[in-house]
Amino acid sequence: MMYLAHTAHWQFLGLVAGCLAWILTMTTAGINEWRVWHVADMSVITSGVAWVGIWRTCFYSHALPNIENCQSISILDDFVPTEMIVAQVLMMLAGICGLAGNISGSVAVRMAYFSVDGRKNIRLVFVLAGTLYVLTAVLALVPLVWNMRSVLNNNTIDFPPEFHLPPAPIRQQVGSAIGVGIFASILMLISGLLFFCYQYVWEALSPEAPRDALHGPQTETSQPDKRGVENPAFDNQGVP
Repeated sequence: MMYLAHTAHWQFLGLVAGCLAWILTMTTAGINEWRVWHVADMSVITSGVAWVGIWRTCFYSHALPNIENCQSISILDDFVPTEMIVAQVLMMLAGICGLAGNISGSVAVRMAYFSVDGRKNIRLVFVLAGTLYVLTAVLALVPLVWNMRSVLNNNTIDFPPEFHLPPAPIRQQVGSAIGVGIFASILMLISGLLFFCYQYVWEALSPEAPRDALHGPQTETSQPDKRGVENPAFDNQGVP
């Protein structure tokens, strides 16, 4: 039986990082602070700051019945820019791929840490986990970078009147959600690379060369013959 527990410590770390990155990715999708708008008219938005996310916009106001006022953004709304629609779709796909990657990574690490059947599929599982992690990072990075570029270019959004937001802010800045998302994507990418770098993914696990848990492949070595050497004097004792 081949034991691989000592070979997958970095991959276990990659699994932990992948789980953390997935949580941060889902948090990014739900945070409203993708864009921070600073408005000149404070008659309604008394704080002068509004937060624009991919799912809703929020601001604080003492002129309206509710102090915190939020309006939902649907993918079917006509005023929603393309980058926000893409972000809604791709961030959900990133969440699904990230969850699948964590499941595949858990199975791969379990196969390495415990003596289970089906070791012949260990390379496939490690490659699958790494691929899903990298795909998750790419799916999240595309809308994050696109929306960050729109903010830096000061692109406007023509919100309907019920949002109480001007078509263009006096200035806008990148929100904390984009920073958290980029960090999560980099962490997810590192996790995928760690799974790709697992040495037994690229080495054939041949049953013809069994491996020892501590010293690697077991090979035949020449050892000194410990059998006694014949004593000619003993054979000649009975000879007159």
